[in-house]
This record gives sequence, C-alpha cells and structure tokens, in this order.
Amino acid sequence: MRKANSTNYENQKKLEESCGLTYAMILLSGRWKVNILWNINNGINRYGRLKNGIPGISEKMLTQRLRDMENEGLIIRKDFNKVPPHVEYYLTESSKQLTPILDKLCNWGSQVRPMLMELEKQLTAD
Repeated sequence: MRKANSTNYENQKKLEESCGLTYAMILLSGRWKVNILWNINNGINRYGRLKNGIPGISEKMLTQRLRDMENEGLIIRKDFNKVPPHVEYYLTESSKQLTPILDKLCNWGSQVRPMLMELEKQLTAD
C-alpha cells in the first residue's frame, strides 16, 4: 500500500486515469482474483466449490477476495437467505467481457510454460 501523499501514489493514480491497461492490471492485481474469475466463469460459483477448485487458497483469503471483487464490481453475490446458507457468485457484465481475454492468456501461458521452464533449467544448470 502506498502512502496517499507520495509521488509514487500520485503517479499510479495518473496512470490509472489515463491508461486502460494500467487500470485493468491494477483492478486484477492481487493473488487469486484471476483464478476466482476463471472458476466462476467455468460454472464454479459456490464458496465451497471455489475453495476446492483453487489449490492453496485459504478460507480467509477467498472470503476477502470475494468481498473485494464484489466491491470493485467484478462479481455479483447472490444470497438465497436459506438455512443452511446458500450463496452463489456470478460475473458482472464487465467481467464477462474479460473472459475471452482470460481464455487467450490461459492458452498463451500453457504454450510458453514448457519453453520458459526449459530455459530456466538451462540457466540454472550453467
């Protein structure tokens, strides 16, 4: 977190306001956000299923990220007001526009991962 009166903070705010890419990257930054969006897009929209579908995420972090993403307008939380609790999460219209981009990023990551891992092995072997 940057100090609100620092030069770095002011520069970041200027970039957010003037550059769509910077704004998008800041909005999606933070561990797990992209994974949560990806899972919700793929039909995993209940808390327990999200928890099981994202290896390594803690309950605390999943809860926090879901709250953050709801406040940021990335997801919609629907509470069915039942006992036991029944809550589902959905993508907002703006997040739905992001899904083809996430799909392309996923494909790109799958393609370059083996090449970059091989390169890393070669560099560490030297």
